[in-house]
Parts: sequence; structure tokens; C-alpha cells
Amino acid sequence: MSSNKSSLDELCVNTIRTLSIDAVQAAESGHPGMPMGMADAAYVLWTKFLKHDPANPEWYNRDRFVLSAGHGSMLLYSLLHLTGYDLSLDELKDFRQWGSLTPGHPEYGLTPGVETTTGPLGQGFATGVGMAMAEKHMSAKFNSDEHQITNHYTYGIVSDGDLMEGISQEAASLAGHLKLGKLIYLYDDNEISIDGSTDLAFTEDVQKRFEAADWHTMKIDGHNRKEVEEAIKEAQKESDRPSLIICRTHIGFGSPNKQDSADSHGAPLGEEEVRKTKENLNWDPQAKFHIPDEALTHFRTAIEKGAASFQEWQDTVEQYQQTNPENAKAFKSAINRDLPDNFDDFLPNFEADEKGMATRASSGKVLQSLTENVPQMIGGSADLTGSNKTWIDDAGIFSTSDYSGRNIHFGVREHAMGAALNGMALHKGVIPYGGTFLIFSDYCRPAIRIAALSHIPSIFVFTHDSIGLGEDGPTHQPVEHLASLRAMPNTLVLRPADANEVAWSWKAALDNKGGPSLIVLTRQNVPTFERTQDNAAENTTKGGYILSDSEKDQPDVILMGSGSEVYRAMEAKEKLAAKDVDARVVSMPSWELFREQDQAYQQKVLPNEVKARVSIEAAATQGWREWVGTEGTVIGVDRFGASAPYETIFQEYGITSDRMVEEALKLQ
Repeated sequence: MSSNKSSLDELCVNTIRTLSIDAVQAAESGHPGMPMGMADAAYVLWTKFLKHDPANPEWYNRDRFVLSAGHGSMLLYSLLHLTGYDLSLDELKDFRQWGSLTPGHPEYGLTPGVETTTGPLGQGFATGVGMAMAEKHMSAKFNSDEHQITNHYTYGIVSDGDLMEGISQEAASLAGHLKLGKLIYLYDDNEISIDGSTDLAFTEDVQKRFEAADWHTMKIDGHNRKEVEEAIKEAQKESDRPSLIICRTHIGFGSPNKQDSADSHGAPLGEEEVRKTKENLNWDPQAKFHIPDEALTHFRTAIEKGAASFQEWQDTVEQYQQTNPENAKAFKSAINRDLPDNFDDFLPNFEADEKGMATRASSGKVLQSLTENVPQMIGGSADLTGSNKTWIDDAGIFSTSDYSGRNIHFGVREHAMGAALNGMALHKGVIPYGGTFLIFSDYCRPAIRIAALSHIPSIFVFTHDSIGLGEDGPTHQPVEHLASLRAMPNTLVLRPADANEVAWSWKAALDNKGGPSLIVLTRQNVPTFERTQDNAAENTTKGGYILSDSEKDQPDVILMGSGSEVYRAMEAKEKLAAKDVDARVVSMPSWELFREQDQAYQQKVLPNEVKARVSIEAAATQGWREWVGTEGTVIGVDRFGASAPYETIFQEYGITSDRMVEEALKLQ
């Protein structure tokens, strides 16, 4: 390979390498090899192509850069500091330390310029696909022939590990199908993973795989900066295919004893090898965190370039406002994620109905009304549109023939769908949602966790929420899922009991801008309850409320549950009344929202004085003790489901009103 030595460029590239080496060595942990190997390619991308403004990291029309190989975080931190972001050299010196802005893997919302949280391999790859999807949608929706107010690329650096993870194949397939031509990834093909050579487990022809997925591919010398530059230029000319630039690199480039070795992958080089590496790179071996003035001056031209690009965009937007004032207003509202003030005027109100409907069906009706009034909403399903009820009438299909369409066919790709939702939400301008069965939330879990960690307001629609799924049997019947999702920090789980709770659950999800919202819905019909001012469905947004109160000041027993089991509690209340036991029924659609209420409200709904409590939910019982207490009874499903009509399964598993009555009487 070409050594590619050339004065200033070489000085700048080695500045990236040595900063990365020094930070990892100071922390006594980290991954120096990838930053050392990809420094040439990243330098070319960031100094010759990337449209960004260090003074305005959130500028809407910036190019997005995703470091999917998040273990190489010091590559990104070095570039951010060198190009002038608000990330000091002291922060680089505090790499991986408590309270620093330079954690072991990049975290969105913590470090200026970090576009998404990465670390779990493949997540960044798929998140970037979502960003490119949002760019396509916003361009088609708002750009005019004269004014391109959304017009940028999504770049990324991906690793062998990213491409081994299955999520990347799902996302690559979707990106190729959608012809996301402004998606350009640089693949760090260094042939080394933690265990050693990638030949141990990864011998496929990556180029052919991506070509089969309709990607534009190139193979280059990743250390030849001229080849990198020409490859990116060629990729930018591709309008109908995403691009994968396969950069053959040397991990740990410049290290005399650890280059091309797994030893440079996930551990510091060691003081002696750091010294030898710096000597090999013609660097002062005694200097630590050294940035030559000439290199810094060159990197910092990004500030002036960025300010000029930002101003040019602002001028374009101002011109756009003059010629397209209504569209300009809608564009601003979209990127600010503004919501209407008049939800009461269009949020559906369902009449009481003993037969009722499945909450997935009422969700479909609510969604139709919402999308007519919240134009930023866009989404779909992982090939379960009819089952999840995620279709929007008269809104078109997001496709190569109409990127302004708002119905997305994600295909059977739950992993990629979840990450793409995150990418779309991070891009801004859209409010994305995606649907599948609750059982397959397992496939979405890594993306949900990233959304929770990063405060990304993605919305997940999970239907067929329990053993009530019926004949499909235990492989499709979620049991442990509610408990495990509720255990995830910063995640809003909503399991509405009837159609009107569904409506307000959607409202709560839209209002939740600080993390993912999961709306959990039934396959089977549930009654629509009678509503009064005292038990208004709007109380859903409080997480728990009195659906039907007792006749006494203090009830003899409190019956509580969520979702489809709430009406069984209502039946139990009537049966207990016949036995002179006065019951209160509490609907608990969201534990997270209920916890947010003040103690006075919680005490009003669940008074400490009433120890006799019975909960019911067709799911694992874990967690219900928080609400039932040590003296109450928890009814649930702590085993896998079965294949049979759902009525039979509920009866056999004791998820019935009679069981609630039996347990309530024991507590008297």
C-alpha cells in the first residue's frame, strides 16, 4: 500500500493518530487500532467533503456523520476537537473518565457533534439508513426547484463487526431497495476483530453481498488519500444507489509491533509501543496530546467553511419563506416537532360499547385522525400493516416513486426498523412510528434501548400483546415482555384498556419527547367503557386512575390491571358487589406515568390504608408488587402460553373475573 506521505496532510493525519493513542493510553483502556487505521479516510472525509458547522452542531441541513464502529470513539473525538467543536483538549485527556464528554463509546446528547449513540455493532449502520430516509422524505416534501432547504449526505464509518451483525444486512437491504443515493459508508476493512483475523469467522465476499443488495461498491487503499477522495466523489455521483467504499486498511497503523494485530484492537498500546509508534510516525516520542500549530490551523478552517455553509442555507431558507410562506411555516414546525394545541378537537371519542373493539383497531382509527392533523407523522410496519393497523389512508407510500409518501413498508426487518425509526427521529422533521407484534419487540430491543439511552422519541406500536393472541401459540404469545420493557430506564410503556385509553395513549406518546414510547395493543376485542368527568379517559396520561369507584369512602378491595384485563376487573367488581364486598377498579395503563404523579394523587388512587388489593394482567407478574403491596395478590402468567382459542387459554390460566373474586374474598 501507498505510504502516502505528504507534508501538511500527513501531519494532520498523524495528529489524529497520536491524540487517539495518547487518550487511550492515559485512560488505560480503549481501542486505539481503528482510529489509527482509519485516520487517513476520516481526514479526507472531514476536511474535503463533510458539510458541517462546528459552531452550530444542530444545523438542520448539515451532513450527518455516523461512527457505527463506536469503539473507535477517539477518532471522532479527535476530529471534533480539531475542527473546532465545543470539546476541549482537557476532555480528550479525560477520555473514559467520570463526568467527561468523551465516554468509551459516543453518546448522543452528551458530546457536541455526536449524531447518534453507537457501540452495539450494526446499530449505527441501521440508524444512518433512517437518517437517509428522513432526508429523502423532507427533500421530497419541502424542496422546490429553486430552493433546496433539505439537501445533505449521510456518511458513516462501519467495521467488520458492523457487517457481521444481522441488523446491518436488514438495513442494507432496505437502503438498496429504497435507492438511498445520499447514503455513503466507508468500510474499515482491516481484517482484524477481537479474536484475531476475521478469517476465523468472516470469509464472505462483502462487495458481492452489497452489490446483490443494489449498493454501489468500490474497493480502495484506505491509506491512499487520493483514492479516498476520488471514491467519495464517485459515490456522490450515484443518485440511485447507496455506496459502500471498502477501505483496505491496517489496524494500528504505524505501530511497529501491533499493526495488523488484534493486540491493537481493544487495549492500549503500552508506553513503550506508544514511544516506538510515535518515532515511526516522525513524532516527538515524549510529547503527549501534542497538536502542531500548522495542523490545528488547517483543521480549524472548518469553522469558517461551516459558518459560510450555514449562512448560505439560512439565505436559502429566507428566500424560500418569501416564495413559499406556508410551506416554510410547515417546514419550521416540522423540524421543531411542534404539535397542535387542539387535540381535544380531533382526538377520537369512542362511545361506550359492551362489544367494543380490539385496541389495535381503535389505534388504527386514532392514528388516521392524528396523521391528518400532525403532518410530521410517518411510519409503518414490519410486514404486518393489516395486523398492526398502521396504515394511513390517502398518504401515499414512501418509495422510490414517491419519497413524500408517509406509509413505510419496512419488510420483515424488525431490527432495522427500530434503528431506522431512531435515525429518522434524530434527523428531525418527522415523527416516526413502527409496528410489529409485541413478541417481536425482542428484535427491536437494542434500538429501543439506544432510544432510551439517547432520549430519542421513537414510537413503537406493539400489537397482539398477550396469550390473547390465541391459536398461534406460545412462539407468538408474549409473557415476559411487559416486565422486561418496563424495567428499561427512560422508556414509556402504555397498555391501554379500551378505545378511549388508546386515544390518550397516543397523545402521551406524542408528548413524550425524551425517550421511546411503546403502545401495547390487543388482538381481541375489549369493551369500550362508559365515561364521566370522574373517570375521563384523559386520565390515561396520569398512568393510573380510578375507572370505577366504590360506594364507600374507602373500598373493601382495590382491583387493578392494564389493557385487556381491566374489563375483567370491572366484571369482578359487579360479582363482588353481589357478595357485599365494595371494590374500586383502577386502570394502570402506564406505570411510568403513574410514578411521575405526586404522592397526593397516588395516595388518592391507591390509599395506603387499603391493603386488600388484587392485580390482574395476562403477562409475567414481576413488578406488580410495587402497586399491590406485600399483603395483596398478583394474578398473571408466569409460564409460556399455549395454542388454543384465546377464551380457553384465559380460562385455563386463571385470567378471569372469577379468579379475581376468589382472591379478593380471601383478603377480606
